[in-house]
Amino acid sequence: MDSYFERTAEHRYRPTHHVSGAWATDEQHFSPLGGLIVHAMDRHLAARPDGPGSGMVLSRVSFDILGRLALDECEIQVETLRPGRTIELIEATVRIAGRPVVRARAWLLTTLDTGAVAGGGAEPLTPPDALAPWAMSSLWPGGFIASLDSRPVTPQRPGRATVWVSTGVGLVAGEETSPLASYVALVDTANGIAVRQSPTAWMFPNVDLTLHFHRQPEGRWTGLDTTVTFGPTGQGITSTVLHDLSGPVGHAQQILTVRPQPDGAP
Repeated sequence: MDSYFERTAEHRYRPTHHVSGAWATDEQHFSPLGGLIVHAMDRHLAARPDGPGSGMVLSRVSFDILGRLALDECEIQVETLRPGRTIELIEATVRIAGRPVVRARAWLLTTLDTGAVAGGGAEPLTPPDALAPWAMSSLWPGGFIASLDSRPVTPQRPGRATVWVSTGVGLVAGEETSPLASYVALVDTANGIAVRQSPTAWMFPNVDLTLHFHRQPEGRWTGLDTTVTFGPTGQGITSTVLHDLSGPVGHAQQILTVRPQPDGAP
């Protein structure tokens, strides 16, 4: 099966053509790289002498994008910053050509049965099987967008969209990945589904991505109920309610730097 990455060494990965785009086709789209970082975190936890914390799940992960993500081999190192039996903090650093390009931190929290008090959040979305596909590649270039199966739930309008996304491309060639890593690999798509302005006239890349989960996602579909807001001084926010087929699983936030394209016409 096709994959977004191929392992070249214990902590090194080579992107395939499916990773390219969307602001530049010679760069990595952050979405699959975010999933790869979670995969590296999973491997770090599984490989520790004491094993992963018993009954703990990744409940928040934040990514800071430090610079250009060249379409080149990367190295991912993960360390435990705050070990614990019920609460734990880990950090991953991604380097390309020896330079840090992403830092990510994840909180793991203990699990216990809180079904008696569970509730709140949005209603489940219309299932993707009942929806028509949308070719996102008509709006965005690059191999990553071309690899997606996208199904709008409601008619899209500037700054507002609800879309299911999935893919038949594996995350790492020949490796099993967790449902969470596969899910996270699609979340950064949110900033491209509810555009407020044409990306040929305006740039609005995100410099971070933070995800909070109140439930672990399952299945192959990532549901993105997204709102994009532009402020008056060059900043924007992409806010998303995250879903799987059973309903909401959490929230995602992205801060945007908004500016006109050098050769665009606002």
